[in-house]
Amino acid sequence: MADRRLVGIDLGIASAHTVRVIDETGETVAKRKCYPTVDSLAQVETAALAGAPAGCRLEVIMEPTGPAWLPIAVFFARRGHMVFRVSSAKASDLRKFFSRHTKTNGIDADTLARLGIVDPAGLIELRLPDADRATLDRRVRATDRLSAQAAEHKVRIKDLVRQVLPMTPLTGDLGAADLAVLERFADPNLLVKTGVRRLAALIVKASHGHLGTERAEQWIAAAEASLELYAGHPAVAFADLAAEIATEVRLLAAIGAELAAHGAAREAAYKAVDPAGLARSLPGIADVGGPAIVAAMGDPGRFARGKQFRSFTGLVPRASETGNTDRKGQPMSKAGSALLRTTLVRAADTARKQDPQLARIYYLQMVERGKDHLGATCVVAANLAERAWTVMNRGEPYVTRDTDGRAVTPTEAKTIIAEQWTVPVEVRTRRRSTKAGKAPNNVLTGQSKPRTGQRGDLPLTPSSAIAS
Repeated sequence: MADRRLVGIDLGIASAHTVRVIDETGETVAKRKCYPTVDSLAQVETAALAGAPAGCRLEVIMEPTGPAWLPIAVFFARRGHMVFRVSSAKASDLRKFFSRHTKTNGIDADTLARLGIVDPAGLIELRLPDADRATLDRRVRATDRLSAQAAEHKVRIKDLVRQVLPMTPLTGDLGAADLAVLERFADPNLLVKTGVRRLAALIVKASHGHLGTERAEQWIAAAEASLELYAGHPAVAFADLAAEIATEVRLLAAIGAELAAHGAAREAAYKAVDPAGLARSLPGIADVGGPAIVAAMGDPGRFARGKQFRSFTGLVPRASETGNTDRKGQPMSKAGSALLRTTLVRAADTARKQDPQLARIYYLQMVERGKDHLGATCVVAANLAERAWTVMNRGEPYVTRDTDGRAVTPTEAKTIIAEQWTVPVEVRTRRRSTKAGKAPNNVLTGQSKPRTGQRGDLPLTPSSAIAS
């Protein structure tokens, strides 16, 4: 393409942005510094378009550096230019090459600009969302972050409780009754003084009658065992540990309240973006997964095919070719959103139990390709991603089908999976261990190791021994 203007912007967090503008031949057109203001960015635009033909659209390339990319993207997209965000890993690799042969202050910006020449097919134009999609994206991110924080606090609470109560009664998920007890009586001395009766009343109220005296007795027994074990040793600060536990419980409660508010807003935004609930029609995609996929995908039209979105998720293997050899079995690229990738992998484990076609993929990966559970699930997740794009692009809900293309009901699907695509127990057991299932090595008692080229002199292992 003639008369191109490629603008690489190295975003600064507390400093000015560095800008390099090159043409289609790689010749430098302009070098600038700019700030996220209209006047400063307009000067960059003017300098970049100097000498370009009328109607030339700038190709602005930058890395997703914190929140600094958004004002730049909004300014140039609003003026009709193309904006691209590239992965930091890809830019870093090219930057290493350029910095080895030349070192300048603007090498980062120059590298970004040249990505448009070196890897034009690898650039996907950024399409800024409308109001509803922007709201959904923010709420999805907020709920995911708060969920992660809540999980961290729960782990911290359990760790602290194991210090105060070595025989901890927290053997499963933290319930409302557990948190109520820990906020008030985490100190085993207080637990014993409170007694079963008062503690049971608190537990009954907090659990809405689901738990009572039996649970209280478990807490008291754990407290008595702790006091007997520690026997008043000064190294165990019961009161201070209890105070820290109470703080963690209150922080968890605050996060829970915020999470509920953001979750309600996320649901409203999701219904505005996907009123037909197309994403949630996919197997394995539930209340949380649907909004996450829609938010990460954005406008499905920005991907020409489902395979492009599949690659966008990072669930595809890296390419490795040399000569006439195409090396298979490479690790995943792990490009793109980690939240999207995690959502798809978790959904895939459920989807393979609901959809015969996905169950077949999982079966073949486990039985014929030798993958373990996680590897097979990632392959299913990649296929699920492609189906998600198809559903959203067509605007039609997902239809569960048999491997011959015939639509089936959920009950029929489960029956087909159970009869045809259930991984045998022995195969699953073998995949869990790297040592199990391999043919044993030949052991020659009293003989020296054979030399190279004498393998034919060794006795063959009987097939019955291998099978056993």
